[in-house]
Amino acid sequence: MLSRIADSLFWLNRYMERADGMLRLTATHYIFSLDKDVKGTMTWKAVMEIFTETDEEYLTSIENNTEACIKLLLIDTSNTNCLRTLVNKARENARGVQDHITKEVWEEVNQMYHLVNQPVLQRKIDSFLGLEVMEPLIKHTVMYAGITDITMPRGIGWWFMNLGKYTERCFQTIAFAEKQLELINFKEADTNDLLQWKYLLFSLSGYELHVKTYRSGNHNYNVLHQVLLNENFTRSVIYSLQRIEHNLNKVIGHNANEERSALLRIFGRLFSKVRFMELDSLTKDKVPVFFEELKTDLVEFNQKVVQHFFSYS
Repeated sequence: MLSRIADSLFWLNRYMERADGMLRLTATHYIFSLDKDVKGTMTWKAVMEIFTETDEEYLTSIENNTEACIKLLLIDTSNTNCLRTLVNKARENARGVQDHITKEVWEEVNQMYHLVNQPVLQRKIDSFLGLEVMEPLIKHTVMYAGITDITMPRGIGWWFMNLGKYTERCFQTIAFAEKQLELINFKEADTNDLLQWKYLLFSLSGYELHVKTYRSGNHNYNVLHQVLLNENFTRSVIYSLQRIEHNLNKVIGHNANEERSALLRIFGRLFSKVRFMELDSLTKDKVPVFFEELKTDLVEFNQKVVQHFFSYS
């Protein structure tokens, strides 16, 4: 497969996965803000810090303005990470590889492109109908994931798509969890309060699994275990790394050379850090350090992937 094609398939799924994560987090925050005083302790600052590069002064000026923040996150293309930009980029990548994706995948990306570019979205957001804007978009990201899974042939293109998908998902889970830990300051004494973690669990679509799986009252430990180490949770770090490992091995196959062996070693160090970690050792002071190291290692692995397979300079 040409590196240009592999690159487009990789980024098609990364952009669509990022769009899905942004919509889930934005919708969760919007719903929670209806139950809490947004002008009090709950503002849009944390969401904006994850999905925008807004300068601190402007962020502070709009962090209590729900409509302005939703607009910046969803449709304002001055934000290079806004939903409209992500979907536009996904469509451009899909358009360039139509011979390598199914008709159904292309049509779903195209439908979401037309939906997110409708002028009516601006009016709905201004009319306090943010959730009405987000719900159909969320359904389309779910449909995209399902259509891709059931129609794409299992070959090298599929493996590159999944490398992109699970790399992006791993980044998102780490970013969401790290931001939540920062917001609550990882209060070790508040182990009996699951409410402080509901926001994160809903953002990752993991609340239902959590209440069905974990029975003890140590919610700090339980949530960190689910987010990092629960192999049955499809948005956990270890689940994403397992899928990355599977697809990376498929892409490399039996044609390992020195560069590819180096890539496997970099990934192996990252995976081992999670697989063999002692969760009990993550105290309040060590948790931020661990997440920072995890992000650094994942960034290094991602850079090696794109440089090796896609000929990035």
